[in-house]
Amino acid sequence: MQRMLSLATLAGLGGAVWMFLSGGGLNQLAVPPAGVGQPATPGAGFGSPATWNGGAVTPTVQPTAAGIGAPALGASPTFRIASFNIEVFGKTKSEDARVMYTLAEIVRNFSIVAIQEIRTQDDSHLANFVRLVNSSGKSPRRYEYVIGPRLGNSQSKEQYAFIFDTQRVMIDPNTVFTVGDPNNLLHREPLVASFRTTEAADSAFTFTLVNVHTDPGPEPNVLPGELAALAEVYREVRRTGRGEDDIIMLGDFNADDAYISKQTRIGMIPGVTPLVRGVYSNTRQNKLYDNLIVHALSTTEYAGKSGVFNFGQAYNLSPAEAEQVSDHFPVWAEFSVYELDYNGVIARRGTNVR
Repeated sequence: MQRMLSLATLAGLGGAVWMFLSGGGLNQLAVPPAGVGQPATPGAGFGSPATWNGGAVTPTVQPTAAGIGAPALGASPTFRIASFNIEVFGKTKSEDARVMYTLAEIVRNFSIVAIQEIRTQDDSHLANFVRLVNSSGKSPRRYEYVIGPRLGNSQSKEQYAFIFDTQRVMIDPNTVFTVGDPNNLLHREPLVASFRTTEAADSAFTFTLVNVHTDPGPEPNVLPGELAALAEVYREVRRTGRGEDDIIMLGDFNADDAYISKQTRIGMIPGVTPLVRGVYSNTRQNKLYDNLIVHALSTTEYAGKSGVFNFGQAYNLSPAEAEQVSDHFPVWAEFSVYELDYNGVIARRGTNVR
């Protein structure tokens, strides 16, 4: 099933107002659905594991003080969704075994990871990486992936991807699409996909992820324009999402939580809020670029825990070694595996209307 959103610009008093058109004569602008990747045979990865600074370290996450609109879940099972801009994730990194095994261990900390900045012409790059994710570590795993097309206004094209643990979540392949943008308001059009948890039968948490990577400039109006357009992406994905109200926009926004909340259209949507606050997400620890954004009153499944995974500390890396992995740390948030109503009560499908 192929879907798309297309953007058009309207004049507005004091600034630009964005709206979306879908279907009709714009079908030629649709991007073919991304393919769901099957993990390759374990054991055919990037060579023998290498260790950094004395060997493997059990990672720990550094939570932020977040709890916006989150019910008390008690002992309810949870899972973690992360976003990770892997700087220039392509040939150079794939040839460095230490970097690739570190990246694989990072991914294994989360049930879903939205990846930005895949930059390679090698169509087998992500399949090889997911093979490594599945074959590394102390126990075998079965992660799969979905990857979007190469995008970008410059000669350097990038791809988005979702890598997900099939023991915790499943994807609906009919919901995977890239947002269409005929007026070129976005440097890289978001990749959208819907998931559900696997552990809760008819009360499974269902949600839609919108993977984004904004362009920071250098012109001063570029980033505000992209963030304004993302507000309408968020609204339209929710409007056309077959009744799904749990829309999680995540990625590299090139803007911190305060800027998103107070100076952007998406932050002005009532109830929409970034989950990662007051911390830094880059490896130099001086900027917060990455985040997960939810509508707090709808996504009561948010368990009140979020933060930045400082893999430099977790794996005892020097600053230079950490930056070889990426100039961004992953950001993450924790959610209940159960679909919850607005009071934090498990909502069974077919009996509860949200």
